[in-house]
Amino acid sequence: MSPKRRKAKGPAPGATRASKALVTLGIEHELRPYELPSDADESTLGEAAARALGIEPGTAFKTLIALCDDEPVCAVVPVTGSLSLKALAAAAGAKRAVMAPLDRAQRWTGYVKGGISPLGQLKPLRTFIDETAGHHAHVHVSAGQRGLDLRIASADLLAATAATSVPGLGDG
Repeated sequence: MSPKRRKAKGPAPGATRASKALVTLGIEHELRPYELPSDADESTLGEAAARALGIEPGTAFKTLIALCDDEPVCAVVPVTGSLSLKALAAAAGAKRAVMAPLDRAQRWTGYVKGGISPLGQLKPLRTFIDETAGHHAHVHVSAGQRGLDLRIASADLLAATAATSVPGLGDG
Protein backbone atom coordinates (compact mmCIF):
# COMPACT_ATOMS: atom_id res chain seq x y z
CA MET A 1 0.00 0.00 0.00
CA SER A 2 1.24 3.48 -0.70
CA PRO A 3 1.40 5.93 2.21
CA LYS A 4 -1.17 8.70 2.45
CA ARG A 5 0.46 12.12 2.70
CA ARG A 6 -1.70 14.49 4.72
CA LYS A 7 -1.65 18.25 4.89
CA ALA A 8 -3.91 20.44 6.99
CA LYS A 9 -6.98 20.10 4.75
CA GLY A 10 -9.17 18.03 7.03
CA PRO A 11 -9.10 14.50 8.41
CA ALA A 12 -8.99 11.57 6.04
CA PRO A 13 -11.76 8.99 6.17
CA GLY A 14 -10.88 6.49 8.90
CA ALA A 15 -8.29 8.85 10.41
CA THR A 16 -7.28 8.30 14.02
CA ARG A 17 -7.32 10.86 16.84
CA ALA A 18 -3.54 11.10 16.40
CA SER A 19 -3.73 12.02 12.72
CA LYS A 20 -6.69 14.34 13.33
CA ALA A 21 -4.63 16.17 15.97
CA LEU A 22 -1.85 16.71 13.42
CA VAL A 23 -4.33 17.99 10.82
CA THR A 24 -5.70 20.44 13.39
CA LEU A 25 -2.14 21.65 14.09
CA GLY A 26 -1.40 21.92 10.38
CA ILE A 27 1.44 19.39 10.58
CA GLU A 28 2.24 17.33 7.50
CA HIS A 29 2.48 13.58 8.07
CA GLU A 30 1.95 10.26 6.36
CA LEU A 31 -0.27 7.42 7.52
CA ARG A 32 1.63 4.18 6.93
CA PRO A 33 -0.38 0.95 7.23
CA TYR A 34 1.47 -2.34 7.70
CA GLU A 35 0.78 -5.99 8.40
CA LEU A 36 2.69 -7.98 10.97
CA PRO A 37 3.51 -11.62 10.33
CA SER A 38 1.22 -13.94 12.28
CA ASP A 39 4.22 -15.39 14.12
CA ALA A 40 5.59 -11.98 15.24
CA ASP A 41 7.12 -12.13 18.72
CA GLU A 42 5.30 -9.84 21.18
CA SER A 43 8.63 -8.60 22.59
CA THR A 44 9.88 -7.38 19.20
CA LEU A 45 6.68 -6.07 17.59
CA GLY A 46 8.23 -2.64 16.96
CA GLU A 47 11.13 -4.10 15.04
CA ALA A 48 8.73 -6.34 13.08
CA ALA A 49 6.64 -3.27 12.24
CA ALA A 50 9.77 -1.44 11.02
CA ARG A 51 10.60 -4.38 8.75
CA ALA A 52 7.01 -4.48 7.46
CA LEU A 53 7.21 -0.74 6.70
CA GLY A 54 10.60 -1.15 5.02
CA ILE A 55 12.23 1.46 7.26
CA GLU A 56 15.37 1.56 9.38
CA PRO A 57 14.47 0.29 12.88
CA GLY A 58 16.28 3.30 14.39
CA THR A 59 13.60 5.59 12.94
CA ALA A 60 10.72 3.64 14.52
CA PHE A 61 9.68 4.66 18.03
CA LYS A 62 7.37 3.03 20.56
CA THR A 63 5.15 4.84 23.02
CA LEU A 64 5.12 3.71 26.63
CA ILE A 65 3.12 5.03 29.58
CA ALA A 66 4.76 5.22 32.99
CA LEU A 67 4.11 6.69 36.40
CA CYS A 68 6.63 9.19 37.78
CA ASP A 69 5.81 9.65 41.47
CA ASP A 70 2.19 8.76 40.59
CA GLU A 71 2.01 11.22 37.64
CA PRO A 72 1.19 9.45 34.37
CA VAL A 73 3.70 10.38 31.65
CA CYS A 74 4.36 9.34 28.07
CA ALA A 75 7.79 8.07 27.00
CA VAL A 76 8.78 7.65 23.35
CA VAL A 77 11.84 5.49 22.72
CA PRO A 78 13.37 3.61 19.77
CA VAL A 79 11.81 0.19 19.14
CA THR A 80 15.33 -1.24 19.26
CA GLY A 81 15.83 -0.18 22.88
CA SER A 82 14.17 -0.28 26.27
CA LEU A 83 12.88 2.54 28.40
CA SER A 84 15.31 3.68 31.09
CA LEU A 85 13.04 4.30 34.06
CA LYS A 86 15.93 5.97 35.86
CA ALA A 87 16.44 8.48 33.01
CA LEU A 88 12.68 9.06 32.81
CA ALA A 89 12.39 9.76 36.54
CA ALA A 90 15.33 12.19 36.38
CA ALA A 91 13.85 14.01 33.37
CA ALA A 92 10.45 14.27 35.08
CA GLY A 93 11.96 15.49 38.34
CA ALA A 94 10.60 12.43 40.13
CA LYS A 95 12.12 10.12 42.72
CA ARG A 96 11.10 7.03 40.79
CA ALA A 97 9.35 5.82 37.67
CA VAL A 98 7.47 2.58 37.09
CA MET A 99 5.54 1.28 34.11
CA ALA A 100 1.84 2.10 34.30
CA PRO A 101 -0.65 -0.75 34.43
CA LEU A 102 -1.98 -1.44 30.92
CA ASP A 103 -5.62 -0.81 31.83
CA ARG A 104 -4.78 2.66 33.20
CA ALA A 105 -2.53 3.48 30.20
CA GLN A 106 -5.38 2.54 27.85
CA ARG A 107 -7.89 4.62 29.86
CA TRP A 108 -5.65 7.73 29.95
CA THR A 109 -4.73 7.60 26.28
CA GLY A 110 -7.85 6.08 24.75
CA TYR A 111 -5.66 3.69 22.78
CA VAL A 112 -5.14 -0.08 23.01
CA LYS A 113 -1.93 -2.01 23.62
CA GLY A 114 0.25 -1.93 20.53
CA GLY A 115 -1.50 1.19 19.27
CA ILE A 116 -0.73 3.81 21.91
CA SER A 117 0.29 7.06 20.25
CA PRO A 118 1.97 10.10 21.79
CA LEU A 119 -0.55 12.20 19.82
CA GLY A 120 -4.30 12.64 20.28
CA GLN A 121 -4.45 11.13 23.74
CA LEU A 122 -7.71 11.48 25.71
CA LYS A 123 -5.72 12.94 28.59
CA PRO A 124 -2.63 14.62 27.10
CA LEU A 125 0.30 13.42 29.16
CA ARG A 126 3.61 15.12 29.77
CA THR A 127 5.83 13.58 27.10
CA PHE A 128 9.51 12.66 27.00
CA ILE A 129 11.22 11.58 23.78
CA ASP A 130 14.60 9.90 23.45
CA GLU A 131 17.05 12.42 21.99
CA THR A 132 17.92 10.06 19.13
CA ALA A 133 14.62 11.04 17.48
CA GLY A 134 16.32 14.34 16.66
CA HIS A 135 19.06 12.48 14.76
CA HIS A 136 16.54 11.69 12.01
CA ALA A 137 14.66 14.05 9.72
CA HIS A 138 11.55 11.87 10.08
CA VAL A 139 10.47 9.24 12.59
CA HIS A 140 7.61 6.75 12.81
CA VAL A 141 5.26 6.45 15.78
CA SER A 142 1.95 4.69 16.26
CA ALA A 143 -1.00 6.43 14.63
CA GLY A 144 -3.30 5.16 17.36
CA GLN A 145 -4.11 1.65 16.23
CA ARG A 146 -2.22 -1.56 15.61
CA GLY A 147 -1.00 -1.81 12.05
CA LEU A 148 -0.90 1.94 11.40
CA ASP A 149 2.05 4.25 11.90
CA LEU A 150 2.62 7.95 11.33
CA ARG A 151 5.68 9.26 9.52
CA ILE A 152 6.37 12.72 10.90
CA ALA A 153 9.28 15.16 10.99
CA SER A 154 11.05 14.64 14.31
CA ALA A 155 10.91 18.38 15.07
CA ASP A 156 7.15 18.36 14.42
CA LEU A 157 6.67 15.41 16.78
CA LEU A 158 8.51 17.28 19.53
CA ALA A 159 6.44 20.41 18.92
CA ALA A 160 3.07 18.63 18.61
CA THR A 161 3.58 16.78 21.89
CA ALA A 162 5.36 19.64 23.71
CA ALA A 163 7.89 16.95 24.57
CA THR A 164 11.18 17.11 26.38
CA SER A 165 14.09 15.52 24.53
CA VAL A 166 15.99 13.24 26.91
CA PRO A 167 19.43 11.68 26.39
CA GLY A 168 19.59 7.98 27.25
CA LEU A 169 15.83 7.55 27.63
CA GLY A 170 15.89 4.50 25.37
CA ASP A 171 18.97 2.92 26.91
CA GLY A 172 17.17 0.90 29.61
